[in-house]
Amino acid sequence: MVEGDSLRGALTGDRIVSVAIDLIEREGVEALSMRRIAADLGVAAMSLYYHVPNKAALLEAVAERIVDGIDYADDPALDPEERARRLMRAFRKVAHDHPRCVQLVLVQGSVSPATLRLMEETLTVARAAGFEGVQAARVAQTFVSYALGSLVREAKAQQALAEIPQGLDVKGWLGGLDPSVYPSLAELAEHYLRVDPEGEFEFGLELLIRGLRDS
Repeated sequence: MVEGDSLRGALTGDRIVSVAIDLIEREGVEALSMRRIAADLGVAAMSLYYHVPNKAALLEAVAERIVDGIDYADDPALDPEERARRLMRAFRKVAHDHPRCVQLVLVQGSVSPATLRLMEETLTVARAAGFEGVQAARVAQTFVSYALGSLVREAKAQQALAEIPQGLDVKGWLGGLDPSVYPSLAELAEHYLRVDPEGEFEFGLELLIRGLRDS
């Protein structure tokens, strides 16, 4: 009996999906293959097919696991604004913890119990806030877009800071800006490029909720 066959009994679909998630987060979805997953698990590649029929099914299982990890903790007794905050924070946590896999979820676009629940929860909160029809759909989509957009902003800000020459702070890095051309940026660059992901997210979330309140 070969080593892969001896370990096959220890394999489960959940274990394979967990290894796939770790690989995607480390190296991106393009690194994912059944052979690579088998190597990471230390088993023969054919052993995986007893649990996952193919790579496409594995990607769907990854997407399902990620979305299913959202802790909604919704309480209909709360006011719609607080329900919206809870939903956005729960979605952000999953997206923040698994950014590459969340991108996979969006690309997959598959309809599963987990993705259907995400749609249902966002629409439920939008309707609780008094929106119906196309407006409810747009509000729900705006919530998700904001949560994802805040992560993009966070990544861009961190990248910008990483490019600052060693020994310079933000103010020093942009100290050569001509204030007659960039008056606001020259004055506020230190604040604009400060990385405070949670503070920025919460500030923007309140602006979003206020905007919906006044719609």
